[in-house]
Amino acid sequence: MSELINNLDTLRHSTSHVLAQAVLKLFPDAKLGIGPAINDGFYYDFDIDTPITEDDLINIESIMSDIIKEGQPFTQFSLDKDSSLKKLEKSNQPYKCELIKDLQLDHYSFYENGPFIDLCKGPHIENTKQIKAFKLLKVSGAYWKGSEANKMLQRIYGTAFLNSKDLKIYLNQLEEAKKRDHRKLGKELSLFSIKDDVGGGLILWHPKGSIMRNIIETFWKNKHLEQGYDLVYTPHIGKADLWKTSGHLDFYEENMYDKMSIENQDYYLRPMNCPFHIMIYNSALHSYRNLPIRYAELGTVYRFERSGVLQGLFRVRGFTQDDAHIICSKEDINDEIERALIFSLDMLRVFGFSDFELFVSTKPAEKFVGNPDQWSLAESALKQALEKHHLSYRVDEGGGAFYGPKIDIKINDAIGRQWQCSTIQFDFNLPSQFNMSFINTHGDKEEPYMIHRALLGSLERFFGILIEHYSGWFPTWLAPTQCIILTINSNAIAYAHSVIDQLKAHQIRVNQDFSTEKIGYKIRQSIAQKIPYMIIIGDQEVNENVLTIRHKKNNLGSYSMPDFIKKFYKEFISPIDNAI
Repeated sequence: MSELINNLDTLRHSTSHVLAQAVLKLFPDAKLGIGPAINDGFYYDFDIDTPITEDDLINIESIMSDIIKEGQPFTQFSLDKDSSLKKLEKSNQPYKCELIKDLQLDHYSFYENGPFIDLCKGPHIENTKQIKAFKLLKVSGAYWKGSEANKMLQRIYGTAFLNSKDLKIYLNQLEEAKKRDHRKLGKELSLFSIKDDVGGGLILWHPKGSIMRNIIETFWKNKHLEQGYDLVYTPHIGKADLWKTSGHLDFYEENMYDKMSIENQDYYLRPMNCPFHIMIYNSALHSYRNLPIRYAELGTVYRFERSGVLQGLFRVRGFTQDDAHIICSKEDINDEIERALIFSLDMLRVFGFSDFELFVSTKPAEKFVGNPDQWSLAESALKQALEKHHLSYRVDEGGGAFYGPKIDIKINDAIGRQWQCSTIQFDFNLPSQFNMSFINTHGDKEEPYMIHRALLGSLERFFGILIEHYSGWFPTWLAPTQCIILTINSNAIAYAHSVIDQLKAHQIRVNQDFSTEKIGYKIRQSIAQKIPYMIIIGDQEVNENVLTIRHKKNNLGSYSMPDFIKKFYKEFISPIDNAI
């Protein structure tokens, strides 16, 4: 991480302490939870009998400003376990006492500013005057320790920046994000819905959304075939023994749905696709001559997400991963990583993303599987692929999963927000767990390398990102309705039908509005539905055998049908259409 990011984390965490101090002044009986810095801000959890209101946030901000002006220094001290518990019990902070008991340390770190003391390992800024720009954003509910078995606390979210200019930019971004909210636009454009009668986090794809999904899936499949992948389909459930072997039942069971019993055998909904792809590989004996093998699947998986964290398409309980597993020899690693990297970037560019940040996560300091030579070789392959194509990246030392290093590709959207999409991840665990092997050049069995690879992440989440990136104004090749025919009067309907037939013959997705509403109203409705092209037909267009064209909110004038078709395909159709 950069020094600036570290400063922001420290600044935001310190601001969360000022928030807690202000809340205690307004609500002296408040019980404190935790208050970490997070991406883009901070939060603090409180157990308060009365609900915190918007007016309360204003009052809390005012108290925080007074604390900041005082320039209270942050000072650190340590206490042993007994002294720590006595201090927290005296101040009636049961959640902090629980943390003390959970941590099981010899000594516990505290930070003090003014009259406020908090259990905290730090670090912090020097004094409260260094907080130059902050804002409280909202209040929401949060279960203590994230468990529904515990009490629901009130979580206050806020943000802080090094200066007021950066804060203003961020707050403007939040306002723009509200306008682009995929949940709002998904409803307005009838792309998808989530119904309580069906269940939280379960997506209903409407016809328009399904058109877009089909375009994405068809392109995805064709490109994978071009890249030498084999497409596979696997079951939505698997026997308990499978998930035991993979390690999911030991390390991931809390995120899996309860088992179901079928003919005295236990089964689970799949949380991941990996074990199924491995079983396909293990169904035959492989030679080094067969490698690399690349399996790809648009596989729907199911994960138990708590209701409090569900968020439209971004956090769901059933989603489709654009999953692939590359199984190769040591000699193939460099080529396969490079292929996967370029494939990922090319795929994202097609969808309109060109601003990337790349990260390499390396071997954890302690718990990991595989031997150091494997890790060294894999990490080197990841870095070499990036450097060969002159791609800058950051190294997250020790940030890899216990089973292998990875590349993460993050995209920046139209309003500057960052999203995690593509991942290229080595796995030294599953090949060993499932006894994967191939016959090497010496005729001996050898364990292959396996690479997990996702380009878009999940279709649901990526679709939500697309909605917000384009604010619903999708590029023409992706728009569910590319053209709409708007008639001015009934005399134009016959000609309009012939126009529709010609557009459909060119595989242009077209709709119509032949109602008796005024043309201005029809145009406004088409703009509200974010249809790229409007073709307006009245007496003049019928008499002159032309089309009056509007592109979004711009009037392009009159075109003959052949000229419009040329313009449509030349200027506004993505290369994706060459693949479908």
